[in-house]
Amino acid sequence: MNINLTLLAQAVSFAILIWFTVKFVWPPLLNAVETRQKQIADGLAAGERGRHELELASKRASQDLHTAKEKASAIIAQAEKRAAEIIEEAKNNAKVEGERILTGAKAEIDQEVNRAKEGLRQQVSQLAIAGAEKILRREIDAKAHSDMLAAIANEL
Repeated sequence: MNINLTLLAQAVSFAILIWFTVKFVWPPLLNAVETRQKQIADGLAAGERGRHELELASKRASQDLHTAKEKASAIIAQAEKRAAEIIEEAKNNAKVEGERILTGAKAEIDQEVNRAKEGLRQQVSQLAIAGAEKILRREIDAKAHSDMLAAIANEL
């Protein structure tokens, strides 16, 4: 065999191999590579979109949390204000009630003082009447009366 013929046969077989590869093997490989590239590109784009959406969701969550804290602070402030109003109202009611009780107690004390004065007046009048009665009984007594007249006569 001649080297040229072998070389030519190898060149022809290599050309057939290249044609076969380009015609039947290469297109499915290129499709698989392109499909894989597209999947990778889509995955990267989806990852980027996911990261962007995560950032937006994080910002929204932060804003919602901030808004919720503000609302909670407002509710707490309103509750504290209402509690202060209730306490103030209770103090005022207690003060009014205390004044009413104090006024009632003073009126009751005044009534008791008046009753005591009236009782004392009655006792004093009874004592005065009893004393006057004793004095009058003594003056009506003839012996005591004669002694008095005798004393007056001696003085004159």
